Amino acid sequence: MTAEPRPGAPVPSIDPRTGNVRAHPAREAGPADVHRAVTAAHRTLDALADRHRRAALLHAAADLLDAARSEVLAAADAETALGETRLTGELARTTNQLRTFAETAADGGHLDVRIDRADPATGRPDLRRTKAPLGVAAVFAAGNFPLAFSVPGGDTASALAAGCPVVVKAHPGHPETGELCARLLRRAAEDVGLPADVVTTVHGFTAGTHLVQHPLTAAVGFTGSLRGGRALHDLAAARPRPIPFHGELGSLNPVLVTEGAAATRPEQIGTGLAASFTLGHGQFCTKPGLVLLPAGHPALEKAAVTAAAQAPAAPLLDPRIRDAYLTGAARRAALPGVEVLLAPGPAPTPEAPLAVRPGILAVAAADLHDLLLDECFGPLTVLVRYRDDADLHTALDRLPGTLTATLHHAPDEPPARTRPLLARLTALAGRLVLNSWPTGVAVTPAMQHGGPYPAATTPTTSVGTAAVHRWLRPVTYQDAPQELLPAELRD
Repeated sequence: MTAEPRPGAPVPSIDPRTGNVRAHPAREAGPADVHRAVTAAHRTLDALADRHRRAALLHAAADLLDAARSEVLAAADAETALGETRLTGELARTTNQLRTFAETAADGGHLDVRIDRADPATGRPDLRRTKAPLGVAAVFAAGNFPLAFSVPGGDTASALAAGCPVVVKAHPGHPETGELCARLLRRAAEDVGLPADVVTTVHGFTAGTHLVQHPLTAAVGFTGSLRGGRALHDLAAARPRPIPFHGELGSLNPVLVTEGAAATRPEQIGTGLAASFTLGHGQFCTKPGLVLLPAGHPALEKAAVTAAAQAPAAPLLDPRIRDAYLTGAARRAALPGVEVLLAPGPAPTPEAPLAVRPGILAVAAADLHDLLLDECFGPLTVLVRYRDDADLHTALDRLPGTLTATLHHAPDEPPARTRPLLARLTALAGRLVLNSWPTGVAVTPAMQHGGPYPAATTPTTSVGTAAVHRWLRPVTYQDAPQELLPAELRD
């Protein structure tokens, strides 16, 4: 067992294509480092009180990230092997959500102001409700999105929009990218007259636990594994003063294909599935990891296998994730009754010795093992063949909470047939997808990115403008003089 690095130890930046150490851009944070970061962030709360200044910060951060595009993309690709095309789109999404949350902050609609004026006839007092920031937000960067869910990502943007300073626990998979983005965000703060410490970063596994336990940390945003997220969630709940832990922990994202859909468009569904579960090398949190489809439709399965086999071999985000993917896929393939339609495994190339290929497994619904209901991170999906409605509903009963659930049905299937299926899926997921695919998440007011546990630990969203509400608490002022009210509550 490898010993945990001590405070002050260098944090390596590793090339996921080769496994070679590139550089040591940061150092492991100890308890004293975490304490300095959190207390420095806490001192900036008053400076963030002006929501228009917060909006200016978010706009400035987006502009600086765009201006540093070449440097940011080069660092992110070197540490994740996601490629310039994918990362260019991710940077655009990142700067777009920064600007979107800037508009949210400036508009003030997220404060949900409500005013009930005094009514002498009934004796009701004057009541005025708004929302106030919770305090320092601890954000855990995600491995699969080095920009959009990391240091400059949606958790950071929404927390700053709410008026909460942020301490980011950088991800060990892309420490150089995290440090570069943190410098840009801190420079943006200074450019608009705010303290740089509205955003700070810390590195290291133990730094994360100290960050969650620090008495001035007011809330946590986490995107990562079920095991790690649940451990941190339990720490947050066990504090003398428990705090909200908004965790996105893992998701199976089941797809349900009806008999009518499988019969009328098998090739379209099969190729669409392959494109979705191999997108980003299967490292999206919305990857469809399990597909319920009627038995006896070889054309659909063949189309999926043929299309997935043509996906290029590629490295995963880091050697640890690669090892977990290969081990997890092998364990699932070895289960009784599981058929390997496309074998996952190593697929080295001259440019990427650690590259892997995607896999497709199949199993009868009656043989659906518990392990197949756990997310396998990477380009693997499982086809579950059901014989009849009883088979299907037995499988649905076993599915865990999930970020998305997808229903593929035929247009001529009666609503009396499809509506109950959609209702079953609605109980499982935060976003329902019909005759499409779940990979890709739009940053819009209506987006919901969260779901019942274990997909998430709270019934909120980490994407879209509604994410700002995770960092706020309602406050009502009763019979307060005008001059003592927050500006948004005054007559």
